[in-house]
Amino acid sequence: MRPVLSAAKLFARTIAIVLLVLFGATVLVRFAPGYLSDAREMDTRYAGAARAELSAEAVRSHSLAHLLDTEVRGWARGDAGLSRQYGVPVSSLLAPRLAVTGGLLLRSLPLAWALALSASLFSSSIRNRSAAMLWQTPAALLLAVPTAAMATICLLAGSGGPVLVMALLLAARDFKFLHHALRKAWLDPHLLHARAQGLRAHRLVAAHIVPSLAPQLAALASLSMVTALSALVPVEVIFNVPGLGELAWNAALNRDLPVLLAVTMIMALGVTLAGMLSGQQAAQQELWRSA
Repeated sequence: MRPVLSAAKLFARTIAIVLLVLFGATVLVRFAPGYLSDAREMDTRYAGAARAELSAEAVRSHSLAHLLDTEVRGWARGDAGLSRQYGVPVSSLLAPRLAVTGGLLLRSLPLAWALALSASLFSSSIRNRSAAMLWQTPAALLLAVPTAAMATICLLAGSGGPVLVMALLLAARDFKFLHHALRKAWLDPHLLHARAQGLRAHRLVAAHIVPSLAPQLAALASLSMVTALSALVPVEVIFNVPGLGELAWNAALNRDLPVLLAVTMIMALGVTLAGMLSGQQAAQQELWRSA
């Protein structure tokens, strides 16, 4: 009975988040400056009928209830509405771009974690504090560079790509947390005693450090997903990657509310699921440790 209640709570929480995202994103887009304006109305190349249609669309967009009703009807039909820019169902735009973005995340996240773990394991094991601070300098420099600037530098230099930019960004953010957590773990009395007895570092990491830091690592994995999703738009736009980030950018430029809402909801669901998984892993780890 308890697993059923837990699953029902998770489902209800997910539905509530989806509804909040749907309402909140619609309100933010509707009341954004310039939403009711369209540069094509002043373009003489458009016929009078086309400009009249744009004006009628602007009049309909004044009603927030009408916008919400249109979006809910589109999601109820299963096609997420009709794209204003492309004139096709939004679902047909999401499927191929979701695969591209998913592939980018699946390649960049493991690389970022490998870089962050390798660097933090080495820097945290250094006893000289000055030398350890020196190893933190590259991560601090990477954190100081905006994502768009890093992507532009790689593009102009002709080396690197979206996977490298995403991996460096995530690794720099994760390294700081991992370095402090691992440095504190190395100073635990039982680990100091084990190192004095001559136990190998890799055995200590696998048998003691990783299990003790599992809840924190699960939470960090959720934060890494949030950071990756926030960096999708500049990375995909600059490198011309046909993923969800580029689709969201074009939708924002063209007032394509159905597409913008669909991308926002997908990202919100991704963050929610990542948080739920990390929370469940942390709870299971705490139960295992208490047992």
